[in-house]
Amino acid sequence: MAERTPSAAVLILHGGYETGIEAPAPGALNLPGLRMLPVSRVVARAVRGDSGVRVQRVRYTHRGWNGSREDPLHDALRVLDALRREAGDIPVVLLGHSMGARAALHAAGHPLVRAVVGLAPWCPPGDPVTQLAGRDVVLLHSTRDRVTSPLASQSLTARARRAGARTCLVTIPGSDHAMIRRAPAWHHLAGLLVTGLLGMTPVPSRVAAAFGLPPGAAASEGTLSLDGLDTDGQRPRRCGAVRGGRG
Repeated sequence: MAERTPSAAVLILHGGYETGIEAPAPGALNLPGLRMLPVSRVVARAVRGDSGVRVQRVRYTHRGWNGSREDPLHDALRVLDALRREAGDIPVVLLGHSMGARAALHAAGHPLVRAVVGLAPWCPPGDPVTQLAGRDVVLLHSTRDRVTSPLASQSLTARARRAGARTCLVTIPGSDHAMIRRAPAWHHLAGLLVTGLLGMTPVPSRVAAAFGLPPGAAASEGTLSLDGLDTDGQRPRRCGAVRGGRG
């Protein structure tokens, strides 16, 4: 049976390496891909109430970012272009981990992209933010991450806010880069954010408040701790049709 044309989409971008032009390892040997499987399952369940939302993995040509080549960025843009040809101007949320989050942030200027959720994102100083103008950006980062920097994520949210994005950083105390410690918290919040950013449910109230900060707000004002968010009583559920795409 042919797959239904989607009314919205969530694109999943797993992590990778700083360099590496070889193809990603297949199947269970692709550890960065495996890390995103539980998140993908939670998101798929969260959007199940609206069968028009497609959850799709971005497949990489190469395993690394590879400097100015930015290989995973181009993989993401190809998927977005194909989705636009198939379904028109539908709203898309990009959900990426580590290198995949960097690719998602860079790809956010595509006309279909409404929002980015970055899990333990790789945000080198000087990465562009102008493409995030008009988008919603929520970054999640462990305070104990030793692979990518939570301070760099905080800096990016502040720079993106000044560039015209609505941003928020949620720190996850006591976790790690691979999202193994406190895994249920990562998964649950990812589901809540995706459905909220697609307009299917409310985003957590403190995230919504951070979105309303003025462009010049201090980075710390848009930084929240997971332990201070009231998400325990929230479940991703359908509460109305997905809002239309950006003009």
